[in-house]
Amino acid sequence: MARYFKEQDIDEFRECFYLFARSGHIKSLDELTVIMRSLGLAPTISELAGYFKQKGGKMTFADFLEVMHVHSRVENLPKEVVDAFKAGDPEAKGVIPAKQLRHMLQNWGECLSAKEVDRIFREANVNNNSMVRYADFVKIACAPVPDYY
Repeated sequence: MARYFKEQDIDEFRECFYLFARSGHIKSLDELTVIMRSLGLAPTISELAGYFKQKGGKMTFADFLEVMHVHSRVENLPKEVVDAFKAGDPEAKGVIPAKQLRHMLQNWGECLSAKEVDRIFREANVNNNSMVRYADFVKIACAPVPDYY
C-alpha cells in the first residue's frame, strides 16, 4: 500500500488506527467507523459494513490500508461539494456571491471562523464583493495543504 499513499499519510493512518484499535486489530464496525471518520472520510454505514465483511470481521493495519485505498478511490469530495453547489444553483450560472459563500462557511456544518474564511478567500483570490466560480473555489479549498505552511 505504500505505493498508493505518502509516507506521512501512512504515519497518520497508523497513529489513528492504533489509537482506536489498541489490540492491533479492528474488531467492530464501530471502531472502523470512528477511525475512518477521524481521518476525514465519510463512508456510509453500508460501505463500512461491506469493508468489514470482506475482511472477515477482523482487520489488521495492512487490511485497513487496503480499505483506505479502495475507499479513497470511491470518495470524491470535491465533486460532491460542486454537486451540492449545483443543486443550489437553479439557473446553472456556476457562480455564488462571495458574501453568501462567506455566510455558508461561517454558519453551516463545522462553522469556520472569520479568520479561516479570510485565509481561504485570500488563497482563492476572492474579495467580499465578487462573484465566485464555485467549481474553481472548491478545487482550491479542497487542494492538499502544501508542506511549507
